[in-house]
Amino acid sequence: MSPADTQEPAASYDLWFRSKVNTALDDPSRGVPHEQVMAEMRALIDARVARHSID
Repeated sequence: MSPADTQEPAASYDLWFRSKVNTALDDPSRGVPHEQVMAEMRALIDARVARHSID
């Protein structure tokens, strides 16, 4: 695979990614506080671990 084979997809992805970031930055809705996200993820992880733990 030559560098030319990857340049176009990389440029396309970069454009898509920048668009998504700008859309998110321009979104006037309130975000979710970091602490809330971390608590929800910790609960999901703990539930998964509990479900797969060997007693």
